[in-house]
Amino acid sequence: MIVHKFGGTSLGSAERFERAADIVAAHHGRFADGAAPAETVVVVSAMSGVTSRLVAGARAAAEGRDDLCREIKTELLARHLEAAEVLLPAGAERVSLCGLIEDRLHELERLCRSIALLGELTARGLDAASSFGEPLAAAILAAALRGRGIRSRALSAAGLIVTDDRFGAASPFREPTRRRLEEKVRPLLEKGVLPVVTGYVAATEGGVVTTLGRGGSDFSAAVIGAALGAAEVWIWSDVDGILTADPNIVPGARTLSELSYAEASALAHYGADVLHPKTIRPLAESRIPLRIVNSFNPSHPGTLIVEKPDRGRAHRPAIISTTGLNLVVVGAGGDSWTPGFAARALRSLCEAGIEVLMFSQSYSEHNLNLVVRDRDGAHCLKTLGREFSGGGEPAGVRLDVKERVATVSVAGGSEWNGKGLVSHAFAALGGLGTRVIAVAQESGETGVSFCIPEAETAAAVRFLHRELGLEAER
Repeated sequence: MIVHKFGGTSLGSAERFERAADIVAAHHGRFADGAAPAETVVVVSAMSGVTSRLVAGARAAAEGRDDLCREIKTELLARHLEAAEVLLPAGAERVSLCGLIEDRLHELERLCRSIALLGELTARGLDAASSFGEPLAAAILAAALRGRGIRSRALSAAGLIVTDDRFGAASPFREPTRRRLEEKVRPLLEKGVLPVVTGYVAATEGGVVTTLGRGGSDFSAAVIGAALGAAEVWIWSDVDGILTADPNIVPGARTLSELSYAEASALAHYGADVLHPKTIRPLAESRIPLRIVNSFNPSHPGTLIVEKPDRGRAHRPAIISTTGLNLVVVGAGGDSWTPGFAARALRSLCEAGIEVLMFSQSYSEHNLNLVVRDRDGAHCLKTLGREFSGGGEPAGVRLDVKERVATVSVAGGSEWNGKGLVSHAFAALGGLGTRVIAVAQESGETGVSFCIPEAETAAAVRFLHRELGLEAER
């Protein structure tokens, strides 16, 4: 069995759904031995950008901005209906799919009304709202596969993956999840039906919807693959595997052909967009290989992640860059700054479902510097404003979005080209004159993250790639 996971960029339009369906059709049955039906499972993210819009709609509802809620619902309805109408010919299948899309988005509208009535967006409510995108994508792809003569059925992982109730970052329970997958997915596979399962979404034992965190569809695929004993899990993205740098910045970036589980996990934790940090563990425990491949270039072998890579492989570090970030500064005047003040800020953001990508604490300036995504900047300030408006906080609390920033990380081993990797990276950025705002470093020389002005990202990445000797030989 092969589990294929398609990310949002691979499902961003009707044309991309077509491409994903063609990929699945091309691979379905390839590993069958002829004695039993071919076994393929597909896991999908929401269409690109949809989850962000759902979150924005839920936050708008809590703030009483009905006009924005209606605008987002109308936008999502039009986008999904367009994909369905382009993919499917006129007939019963299209009518059924369009009806499902309309029903689901009417449910979203009702949920937003409930949030507006409450006047507050809880973590549970945010999970409920942000989980609407994946079922729509699963239904569309399953219909496209049926149009290619493949028996297929869309399934919600809310009935398959059982988690705790840590809304926004739920953890699956292995044995209950395995039992449900065996009970509900295995019979379909034995009948030759291809399941298209929602990523990211799960539920508690009592059926309350949870999510696995932003980008959690990768994790969903790994959990499903491990529970069903897959031969491999393939993650389809928009790049040729894990590369030495972002190919949009460094066109000559090289694909890392093979990585160990530990190496891939480290790169994921440093922010490699093509891999969710939690993905590796269930596959490593079951020794299931993971492939990172490109849905826009399906003939490329991508990156293979295994327990023991080939000793003859070319071993290189990677430069991981993330833009579209805000530096939020939380400060306090006088001598009232304490670690507890920082803890309150971080806890409040966690409870609000806001991901902090990096933070640093300055005792000399009595500041906490937080790096969050641009889309979360305003909500971050509102959340912190509520947290520190009740009295008892340090005098002169300051909250501000200081500037747009990026993070640039270098990771992949303690030495490279005979030098310490981290010290080499520091020297390179120093030579370029890059303004380093904050630093987060592992103990030792295995990796480091720099927070720098966003405008300097491309130049810094290109210079690092060249100075670290990662350029392809000409």
